[in-house]
Amino acid sequence: MSNDKKFTRRELIENMKTIAAGGALAGTVPWISLLSENVPASVAPSDKVNVGFIGTGSRGKALIRYANNVPAINIAATCDNYEPNFKRGLEIAKGSPKGYKDYKKLLKDKSIDCVIIATPLHLHAQMVLDAFAAGKHVFCEKTLTKTIEEAKQVSSAQKETGLILQTGHQRIFDIRYLKAFEDMKAGKLGKITQIRAYWHRNGDWRRHVPKPSLERKINWRMYREYSLGLMTELASHHLQVANWFLGATPEKVMGSGSINYWKDGREVYDNVNVVYRYPGGIHVIYDSLISNKHYGCELQMMGDKGLYELELGKFYSENPPAPAGILRLINDIEHSIFDPVPIAGASWVPETASKYKGEYIVDMHRSRIPNNTLLSLEAFAETVKKGKPVPGMLEHGIDAAVAVILGDKAMVDNEIVNFQKELA
Repeated sequence: MSNDKKFTRRELIENMKTIAAGGALAGTVPWISLLSENVPASVAPSDKVNVGFIGTGSRGKALIRYANNVPAINIAATCDNYEPNFKRGLEIAKGSPKGYKDYKKLLKDKSIDCVIIATPLHLHAQMVLDAFAAGKHVFCEKTLTKTIEEAKQVSSAQKETGLILQTGHQRIFDIRYLKAFEDMKAGKLGKITQIRAYWHRNGDWRRHVPKPSLERKINWRMYREYSLGLMTELASHHLQVANWFLGATPEKVMGSGSINYWKDGREVYDNVNVVYRYPGGIHVIYDSLISNKHYGCELQMMGDKGLYELELGKFYSENPPAPAGILRLINDIEHSIFDPVPIAGASWVPETASKYKGEYIVDMHRSRIPNNTLLSLEAFAETVKKGKPVPGMLEHGIDAAVAVILGDKAMVDNEIVNFQKELA
C-alpha cells in the first residue's frame, strides 16, 4: 500500500497509457477509457460517489483502506454484524461514515449511491439482489455467487435493472495482464493450447475463535453451507483470466478433491485438481492445496510461439534469442561433458525444461506498476458516476462463478460435468 501513495491518480493512469501503446487497449478493455479522462486528483464533494461497505472483515477492511485513497469515493457508511469488525470498519474509514449492523437498513439510506460487498460467499447473491431492489450499484467480492441458480438470478436482475455490477476480479485491472492480453491478441503466443494454473499455500486457513459458538461465523470458509473452499476463494481468479483470454467458457470439467492433510473437522477440500475443456480442445488445468507453499501462485498460458507466466509477469519465446558467444561456448562444453554417449544404439535423452529466463511483459519496476485493486475501485467509482455498466463486466463475474461451482460439482460427484446441460 505504501507504494500506491507515492503516485497521483494521473501518474497511475499515464503509466498504464504509456505501456498500453497510448491507450490502444481501450478498444478491447472498455473500462480504461473511464480512467483515461482528465479527472483531477482532488474531487469536489458533489462529484464523489457515496459508498456503503457491507462486510468489514479482513477483505472488507483492505478494500476500505484502498477506497480511502480513491478521490471519487466518499465512504458514507459501513456495516457488519460482528462487533469487532463493526468497530474496526468505522475506525479505519476516512470521514465520518454511519455505522450499521443490519445491511438492509444501510440499503434504505437514500444518500448512498452504491455498495461494496465483502461478506462470506453464501450471502453475496441475496445482498446483490437486495441492493438492486434498493436502486444501488454494486461491487461484490468474488466469487459472485455460490450456486448456479443464484448466478442466473443475479444475471437476470442486473439486466432488468440496468444497474452496475462489478466483481472483485483484480487481474482485469492489472497492467501486466492487460498488456499480455493485447500482445496475445496480436499473435505473440500463437495458438493457445493449454493453460496451467495453481495456487499453493501452507496453513490451515483458520481464524482465532473467541468462543465455540462463533466457529462457523468466523471460519465460514471451512464449511460447505457457506463456501466451496479453494475453488471459490482462489480458483475463481484464474478461471476468470482463462475465460477472458480465451474469449470462451468451458464445455466440460472433471476433477478430484480430497481432505488429505488438515483433518480438523472442515468440510471443504484442502487439495483440489480439476481439468476444464474449452472449445477447440483447449485444456485449463488447475490445482490448489494448503499444505505446501513452495510453488506459490502462477498462471501459465502456453501457445506454439511462447508462454506467459502471468503472476510473475513474464513471457518466454519458443525461439529465444541466441545467448552471447561466451555463454554458448560454456553451454557447448557442458554438453560435451555431460550429454549421454550411445552404447549399442541410439540413446534416449530426456527433455529438460528450458533455462531461458524470458522477458518481462511490462518493462517497469514492480514499485511503479499501478495497484490492480486500487484501479478496480477507481473504475467502479467512475462507472457509477457515469451511471452506465461497462460492457462485459457482468459476464466476467458470472462466468467465473459458474466455472468454479461446476468444477467443485465434478469433484464432489466424481463425474464429468457438462456445462450446457447444467446451465439449461
